[in-house]
Amino acid sequence: MRIFIAGATGVMGLRLVRLLIGDGHAVAGLTRSPEKAGLIRDAGGQPAVCDVFDTGALTAAVTEFGPDVVIHQLTDLPDKAADIARFAERNSRIRGEGTRSLLAAAAAARADRVIAQSISWELADGPGRAATAEHERAVLQAGGVVVRYGQWWGPGTYYPTAPPDPPRVHVDEAARQTVAVLGAPAGVTIVIDDRAS
Repeated sequence: MRIFIAGATGVMGLRLVRLLIGDGHAVAGLTRSPEKAGLIRDAGGQPAVCDVFDTGALTAAVTEFGPDVVIHQLTDLPDKAADIARFAERNSRIRGEGTRSLLAAAAAARADRVIAQSISWELADGPGRAATAEHERAVLQAGGVVVRYGQWWGPGTYYPTAPPDPPRVHVDEAARQTVAVLGAPAGVTIVIDDRAS
């Protein structure tokens, strides 16, 4: 299968690149940072360097690769959890405008399916909640799969050594379950593990 991952150098993205290539898939990974393209290449993927908000360049990159599946793992979140509020508007833009741009590129490339990251907890009323709802609605209307993850914990996350309060899932387990979603029907899939640890 040919799989295009948007957000391929993030916490989940790189894990997916490695897992999917290990399973024999051809993978292209989108990053807006030329400096991070080597991470995708080193993992065995084909880097595509452009910004999701540059609709023309994005459509060209996705169409040129010709994916069967487009996986949306794009976020614009800070390295430190304490800075999340400052990044809220930027992340909401990814969820709204970025999602629309990626869905349009996937449609132009005639990808069979889009799988998109979301969250399994309720946000407070405000722009973030509205952007998440708009993001999910757009993916579902396009016949895609929304993956609602619990809070990630493990290496590279905001909770590197101990799990947060539920809903939660170890990031490596979340990546493995995302690969399994390749065969899921259109709709919503929940990826959490709230067993006592």
